[in-house]
Amino acid sequence: MIRLVPNHASKIMRSASVAFTFDGQNVDGYEGDTLAAALLRGGHLHLRNAPDQGGERGAFCCMGLCQECAVRIDGQVVEACRTEITQGLTVERAG
Repeated sequence: MIRLVPNHASKIMRSASVAFTFDGQNVDGYEGDTLAAALLRGGHLHLRNAPDQGGERGAFCCMGLCQECAVRIDGQVVEACRTEITQGLTVERAG
Protein backbone atom coordinates (compact mmCIF):
# COMPACT_ATOMS: atom_id res chain seq x y z
CA MET A 1 0.00 0.00 0.00
CA ILE A 2 1.30 3.45 -0.93
CA ARG A 3 0.76 6.24 1.57
CA LEU A 4 0.32 9.60 -0.11
CA VAL A 5 1.98 12.51 1.64
CA PRO A 6 0.68 16.07 1.59
CA ASN A 7 2.18 18.51 -0.90
CA HIS A 8 4.50 20.79 1.09
CA ALA A 9 5.87 22.73 -1.91
CA SER A 10 4.36 25.98 -0.67
CA LYS A 11 6.32 25.65 2.59
CA ILE A 12 9.75 25.47 0.91
CA MET A 13 11.89 28.44 1.91
CA ARG A 14 13.41 29.81 -1.33
CA SER A 15 16.24 32.28 -1.72
CA ALA A 16 15.75 35.57 -3.57
CA SER A 17 14.39 35.42 -7.12
CA VAL A 18 16.85 36.11 -9.94
CA ALA A 19 15.80 37.07 -13.49
CA PHE A 20 17.95 36.47 -16.57
CA THR A 21 17.45 35.80 -20.28
CA PHE A 22 18.11 32.74 -22.42
CA ASP A 23 17.99 33.33 -26.18
CA GLY A 24 15.94 36.46 -25.57
CA GLN A 25 13.36 34.75 -23.32
CA ASN A 26 12.95 35.75 -19.70
CA VAL A 27 13.82 33.03 -17.19
CA ASP A 28 13.47 33.14 -13.42
CA GLY A 29 15.62 31.26 -10.96
CA TYR A 30 16.71 31.51 -7.37
CA GLU A 31 19.87 32.96 -5.91
CA GLY A 32 22.48 30.18 -5.75
CA ASP A 33 21.02 28.17 -8.65
CA THR A 34 23.21 27.02 -11.49
CA LEU A 35 22.21 27.96 -15.02
CA ALA A 36 21.45 24.31 -15.75
CA ALA A 37 19.05 24.03 -12.79
CA ALA A 38 17.24 27.27 -13.62
CA LEU A 39 17.00 26.46 -17.33
CA LEU A 40 15.71 22.94 -16.69
CA ARG A 41 13.13 24.28 -14.22
CA GLY A 42 12.06 26.79 -16.89
CA GLY A 43 11.58 24.04 -19.48
CA HIS A 44 14.65 24.88 -21.59
CA LEU A 45 16.07 21.48 -22.50
CA HIS A 46 17.83 22.43 -25.77
CA LEU A 47 20.99 24.30 -24.72
CA ARG A 48 23.23 23.81 -27.76
CA ASN A 49 23.52 21.99 -31.07
CA ALA A 50 25.87 19.08 -31.68
CA PRO A 51 28.84 20.27 -33.76
CA ASP A 52 28.76 17.48 -36.37
CA GLN A 53 25.13 16.68 -37.07
CA GLY A 54 23.39 19.63 -35.40
CA GLY A 55 21.24 17.55 -33.06
CA GLU A 56 19.83 19.13 -29.93
CA ARG A 57 21.93 18.81 -26.78
CA GLY A 58 21.19 19.67 -23.16
CA ALA A 59 22.22 19.00 -19.59
CA PHE A 60 23.37 15.42 -19.04
CA CYS A 61 25.66 14.81 -16.06
CA CYS A 62 25.03 18.16 -14.28
CA MET A 63 28.46 18.06 -12.62
CA GLY A 64 30.85 19.42 -15.23
CA LEU A 65 32.20 16.23 -16.76
CA CYS A 66 30.43 15.96 -20.10
CA GLN A 67 30.21 19.58 -21.37
CA GLU A 68 26.81 18.82 -22.95
CA CYS A 69 25.28 21.87 -21.22
CA ALA A 70 27.59 24.40 -22.88
CA VAL A 71 26.02 27.85 -23.35
CA ARG A 72 27.41 31.23 -24.41
CA ILE A 73 27.76 34.21 -22.05
CA ASP A 74 29.46 37.39 -23.31
CA GLY A 75 31.01 35.47 -26.20
CA GLN A 76 32.51 32.82 -23.90
CA VAL A 77 31.34 29.21 -23.90
CA VAL A 78 30.72 28.01 -20.34
CA GLU A 79 29.17 24.96 -18.72
CA ALA A 80 25.67 25.77 -17.49
CA CYS A 81 25.95 23.26 -14.64
CA ARG A 82 29.01 25.02 -13.22
CA THR A 83 27.85 28.63 -13.65
CA GLU A 84 25.74 30.39 -11.03
CA ILE A 85 22.98 32.68 -12.26
CA THR A 86 23.13 36.40 -11.61
CA GLN A 87 20.53 39.14 -12.00
CA GLY A 88 20.28 40.35 -15.59
CA LEU A 89 22.60 37.70 -17.05
CA THR A 90 22.27 37.26 -20.82
CA VAL A 91 22.71 33.65 -21.93
CA GLU A 92 22.60 32.30 -25.49
CA ARG A 93 22.38 28.83 -26.94
CA ALA A 94 25.83 27.62 -27.99
CA GLY A 95 26.18 26.33 -31.54
